[in-house]
Amino acid sequence: MKIKLLTASLLFITTNVFSQITLTDANLIVSGDTVYMAYDSNPSSSIIIGNSGMNQIWDFSSLQTSYVDTELYISPVGTNYESLYPSSNLCLNTGGSITYFDKNSSGVFVCGRNDTVFNSPALYLPLPLTYPLSLTDGPIVVIEEYITGTFLSTALPAATVATLTNNIANIADTALIQVTNTSDFSVDASGVITTPLGTYDVLRLKEVKEVSSVLNVYCSDTITQQGMWFNDIPFSAIPFLASFSNNELEINYRWVTNDNAITYLVAATVVDSFDNVEEVSFQVTPLLNNVTQLPLSSFNIYPVPASDKLMIENQINELTYVDLVDVNGKVILKKVFSQKTSLDISHIIQGVYFLNLKTNAGKLSRKIIIN
Repeated sequence: MKIKLLTASLLFITTNVFSQITLTDANLIVSGDTVYMAYDSNPSSSIIIGNSGMNQIWDFSSLQTSYVDTELYISPVGTNYESLYPSSNLCLNTGGSITYFDKNSSGVFVCGRNDTVFNSPALYLPLPLTYPLSLTDGPIVVIEEYITGTFLSTALPAATVATLTNNIANIADTALIQVTNTSDFSVDASGVITTPLGTYDVLRLKEVKEVSSVLNVYCSDTITQQGMWFNDIPFSAIPFLASFSNNELEINYRWVTNDNAITYLVAATVVDSFDNVEEVSFQVTPLLNNVTQLPLSSFNIYPVPASDKLMIENQINELTYVDLVDVNGKVILKKVFSQKTSLDISHIIQGVYFLNLKTNAGKLSRKIIIN
């Protein structure tokens, strides 16, 4: 009898220790949801990634709010670029910029942002999620675009073309930019996380994304009228693109839950190659952080359009966090100031960007054109 009781007890303990949650599309956001994500730009040393494996405990209770983003999830129907995304069934509106998703039982895929449509949707969240899981998305070409005209001649003037081609040519006629994504996903840990919002059973999803950019340019000579393609040009060889890299590695961790009391994403971190935490985002409630939209008069931003420098004057004299973000959501520049600052944008590719300004009083987002 004692042996039977001991066996039953061990079975009970084992079942509880190794029980796991599963995340499906039924646990995710839907059109009409509003999510408040806080950001800690300078997390304390107590915020660590921790170990992989089952039954892990993460204490993120010390997180502090630097600013809060309001994420509005809406239907694609009626949006400005609805016709470009026939397969999209969910949109994320952040500061007027709209990202289009295809959410289904196998995952959440990014179809594009505003009028930048991806050649192939990129996997953002594989489904269903359980521990353990490992899969690779890609390599897939998300952007393949031909560039001509004034923008190309500005980025590649005659002197630069002559240097690139060893004086064979002096004008750039056409450029082809191809961006390829490869993402390795793994649910490498499960357990319990505590944030300022509460304590939740979670899975930890790790994503290692390799972004590879290929630049090919057709150059010709204005005298001989002869030309040829010059392929695989490194960004570092072009002054206009010197601050960018053809190959980038992005590593992030996401702690996700199937607890219906909150939206699935509890917290996320961006880390370096050594898993050192650089920034943390975490879900909060509107009761904890009532985000105010600042009036346009709070900041004086000029000139718009801009080409070399963008000036920002704070009319409310508060500590301000500045992010310059491209249409794909990538942060190009970050800065913190109190009264007045300038952003050097001379090296940034022409196009449409979003300037996100955040203070303790609220936030403001402005569309910026760089030419």
